[in-house]
Amino acid sequence: MNIAFVNATRRFGGVKAWTLDLASRLTEKGHHAPIFCRRGPFHTRAVKLGLEAHAMNFGFDYNPLAVWRFYRYFKQHNIDALVVNVGKDIRTAGVAARLAGIPVIHRVGLPRDMRNTPKVKNTHKFIGPQILVPCQFIKDGLLKELDFLHPEEVTVILTGKKSSAEPPSLVRSPRQIAVTSQLNPDKGHADLLHALKRLKDGGYSFHLHVAGTGKSEKELKQLAHELGLTDNITWHGFVQDIRSILKQADIFVLPSYSEGLPNTLLEAMSEGLVPVARNIGGIAEAWPFDISPLEKTLVKRERVPDHLVHALEELLRLDNEALFQLRDDVWNWFRANNSLDVRADEFLAFIREQCRR
Repeated sequence: MNIAFVNATRRFGGVKAWTLDLASRLTEKGHHAPIFCRRGPFHTRAVKLGLEAHAMNFGFDYNPLAVWRFYRYFKQHNIDALVVNVGKDIRTAGVAARLAGIPVIHRVGLPRDMRNTPKVKNTHKFIGPQILVPCQFIKDGLLKELDFLHPEEVTVILTGKKSSAEPPSLVRSPRQIAVTSQLNPDKGHADLLHALKRLKDGGYSFHLHVAGTGKSEKELKQLAHELGLTDNITWHGFVQDIRSILKQADIFVLPSYSEGLPNTLLEAMSEGLVPVARNIGGIAEAWPFDISPLEKTLVKRERVPDHLVHALEELLRLDNEALFQLRDDVWNWFRANNSLDVRADEFLAFIREQCRR
């Protein structure tokens, strides 16, 4: 199939990561998946992955020159479907696809990415896209935010991630824990540090790997020092290859107060890390509840460290054999249920259905 991806947003976020993963897998499967975007990190990453990536200037909303260029490309290359995000992409390429009679898929990453404004409403009415979201939580949020949407216009396909080629081969002593969220107040790192302080006082051994930067970095490092955790933490800063951090760990923690369906969690499970997280957003939709004791490591959403303490203690008390088996179970579960291969096949089936309409 020929499926074009167009993203005019400036910030690198979850939708762009999803686009790169999916376009790469579709290309590997023999499909044509060109990407159109602004020049910058997203374009650079696409090129490095060997994808067909076109850097362009979108101009103003509904720019007739941009619309014409997209229309001509779609016709010349027999594009079957178009996937856009929430910016000038839908207001240029989306218009062109509508004029060319090509199905438009509007990929939305968070409920408030679409605003209930006349421009958004009228553009949606004209183009008539099928909205695609990564979890039911976001679908419910969109339907609540936008009174012009109907449930049948929004499809849920969970985000997939490429599984590690090999299953986990070991567990470490002391246990290695990773957290890879941005160091911002809403990510809950302070609660995690307080939880680890209590676990250290309880005689548990561990080492925490912190990847990322953010507004709270200075305060978190000071807090770690005050709690006596300096020797238990490695601050990696900004990491281009996040999997290089995940491969050093046994356990992954997502202490965030607010998420949709976070890529960080999916990447961790794809490497066979045992997850601990707050039950927020769409996380429960991609959680391996049938693997015991992981029903206990998805904890209540209260902004206190207590639940994280109990969940981490559940894992830190395991012996090597039990933790190794748990890591292997997570890796196998993710590979069978939520890998990029599984989700790419689901996406292709969805696109074929749109093309038949």
